[in-house]
Amino acid sequence: MSSNNTIVIVGMGEMGGSFARGLLRLGYTVVPVLRGTDINAVATDYPDPALTLVTVGEADLDATLDSLPSPWKPNAGLVQNELLPRSWAPYDIVDPTVAVVWFEKKPGRSENSIIPTPLAGPGADLLNRALATIDVPSFIVGDDEELLYELVRKNMYILTVNIGGLVTRDTVRDLWYNHRRVAEDVAADLLQVQAWLTGADLDADRLMAGMVEAIDGDPEHGSTGRSAPARLARAISYADEAGLAVPKLREIAASIA
Repeated sequence: MSSNNTIVIVGMGEMGGSFARGLLRLGYTVVPVLRGTDINAVATDYPDPALTLVTVGEADLDATLDSLPSPWKPNAGLVQNELLPRSWAPYDIVDPTVAVVWFEKKPGRSENSIIPTPLAGPGADLLNRALATIDVPSFIVGDDEELLYELVRKNMYILTVNIGGLVTRDTVRDLWYNHRRVAEDVAADLLQVQAWLTGADLDADRLMAGMVEAIDGDPEHGSTGRSAPARLARAISYADEAGLAVPKLREIAASIA
């Protein structure tokens, strides 16, 4: 990582604001890049930040990484949902800092952590210290295999509860403990999709147990949201590309069409 004291944050919503607050408390200068900001002009003024943290939503990630100035890529950091190595590899980003975020930040409220947030990459220690200043528990992941597990576990959780919640429309506790068959069928389809996206031999039992740990971490959490239909459509598009049947995902898509 660069040794200077500047952090660039691309996208300054609630999540970006949380990281900014922690980094400011550590004494770093935080430079925001907002929608409409001339990113290349900022890169001219700050060519070598210690970290460029990209906190845009997953729908905007490809366009953002495509426009990310080359000098910032060696110190890039990513915090999106549905993140996998294939998300950053096409953009010449190697060994990014990654935060598998398990906390929420709503306007006017403090951060709510479901389980501790795993961190990996060159800036993991910095983010670990920054999150500690805002009372968000986190830990550093030691290798690529563990990072992949944590990324897929988060994907399995958010996709299963969002898509399953389109059927049950209640809490994650209700989905898992009162509609277990729905949740397990959705998760089984999603596991196939994640295996294809990663090209990895995934440990289904460990991933399911990790997902349940997150469900039990905040059982009253709402199971679905406005992003759920788009996540379902995206999962089915991947399944189509891979030639996967995913019957439960297609059944749910048909029911809400």
